[in-house]
Amino acid sequence: MSFLDKYGSLILGITRIVVGLLFLEHGTAKLLHFPVVPMFAHGPLPPLMLVSGIIELVGGALVALGFFSRIAAFVCSGQMAVAYFIAHFPANFFPILNGGELAIVYAFVFLYLAAAGPGSLALNNK
Repeated sequence: MSFLDKYGSLILGITRIVVGLLFLEHGTAKLLHFPVVPMFAHGPLPPLMLVSGIIELVGGALVALGFFSRIAAFVCSGQMAVAYFIAHFPANFFPILNGGELAIVYAFVFLYLAAAGPGSLALNNK
């Protein structure tokens, strides 16, 4: 689809922003209780969940802004890979049955963003 070639950097930038904001939302749900997710609404978070919330909040913001996005995306990718193998994989081998599809998608999209760079609309292109 060569007609999209001239928009590649823009599409990459928009994808980075959307994925970063969606990931940021996971962090705000865990740490700021917005939006309210019943799973995170009761009592303090366990330490591993607290660390993941911080990575989601800070990493998602950095990726969305395009500020040190390669490093942030690489860290977010690793977090999602670890999350998959800790929280989902033990329940079942198949991602469709263990609820881990989103973790896998995030891991690979962030890995791609770390390799490809931020595209356009980024605060810095590093």
